[in-house]
Amino acid sequence: MAAAGKTRSCGAFYFSLFSLLSVFSLSESWFSGEASRRKLSVELNPGWPSPAPPGGDLLHVRAVGDNNTLHFLFCSQGAPTLLLVHTNTSSSTVNVDWTQFLSRNVSGSLKVEPESSVLYSTAVIFSRLWEYDDVNDTAEPTSDLFPPYELQNFTWSRFNLSGPNALLCGATTTFANGSLCLQLSVFDSEGRGPSLPRLLHTANSSQLGVWLDGVLPRATRSRFLLELQAVGGVYPLSRVEVHRSIDDEFTPSIFKVSQWVSSVNGSSDVLGFLQWKPVAYRQSVPALEDATPCRHSDPRPQSGEAVASASGLIRAFYAEPEAFGLNVSFGLAGDPFYNSTKFLSWTVLLGSGSPPVDSFSPLVLAMMAVGLGTPMILLLLGGVCVCVRKRAAASTYEPIN
Repeated sequence: MAAAGKTRSCGAFYFSLFSLLSVFSLSESWFSGEASRRKLSVELNPGWPSPAPPGGDLLHVRAVGDNNTLHFLFCSQGAPTLLLVHTNTSSSTVNVDWTQFLSRNVSGSLKVEPESSVLYSTAVIFSRLWEYDDVNDTAEPTSDLFPPYELQNFTWSRFNLSGPNALLCGATTTFANGSLCLQLSVFDSEGRGPSLPRLLHTANSSQLGVWLDGVLPRATRSRFLLELQAVGGVYPLSRVEVHRSIDDEFTPSIFKVSQWVSSVNGSSDVLGFLQWKPVAYRQSVPALEDATPCRHSDPRPQSGEAVASASGLIRAFYAEPEAFGLNVSFGLAGDPFYNSTKFLSWTVLLGSGSPPVDSFSPLVLAMMAVGLGTPMILLLLGGVCVCVRKRAAASTYEPIN
């Protein structure tokens, strides 16, 4: 009987150990599996005969998959704009009529051909930067807003290219030696940003980092808001979803992700997205102690014509644009003001299809498995030992005649 108990004990132990190893192995396969890859090619000012057209640059990053193509078009003609076009063929191309494009009053001067291959398109315009004097430290912009910085009126640098990455910086005379910069990164496969907030990206998304550096605020207690316009055809980005998580492994202290999504008549099928963690950073090298929360307003319909006038790219691509706008505000009551570091950075993803979903890493899954499995194993072993001892004690009793 004791031998049988020991056999059951060993069986339970090895079964539990096998279960833990299986969970760990499965978690590794989930996270280390080969994701779809795209072939990237970069072209600056496609079709323009000389190096620099007047008024700003147009960057085209072509991301080719097995049977489809993503076209990322980043433009500084007017307010900085990122356009994403998804086609159902690996041979689609971009064609620009530069004479009409530079006039900024003709739709159809930029086409993705064949036009019948276009499955989905969306664009995001960084239209205005707002500043307000938070005298009472409430982080509520009400009547203390300064006149906005119209980003379409900025003087923008030429793109600084490094592979599928592009840096664009702009300024105005009232910035007093400061600058507003945007850095685009396009990816050929799934991965994660090297610095906070370490957003998870896929081969179907691009990342834009936005930062405000060295700008002289107009008040000692200034805070800022960034105005975004989302433009599309039939289905623009129209609603924001906020998802919660119990894991803050990659973005410490942040348990939410915000997603501005496009869908067919409000369904759950997402066509495209703008995704961000609700956090900004007050230093150029982001760290947990420099994090500051950010909030967004509800998206509101905008005049398509008014939005198109701020961006040469929108006017060129969309004949009848549909637009929604929202503001992202940085800082909460009690947080340091912009004047404390004169730096502020924020990161977003723009992509096609469903947004990437953060999951537990293999390390966290292994720790969870060990944390949950160890007590179970101890209980099993304790129960088996108790049973074995009781049966051993019972076998030593003398029979009564």
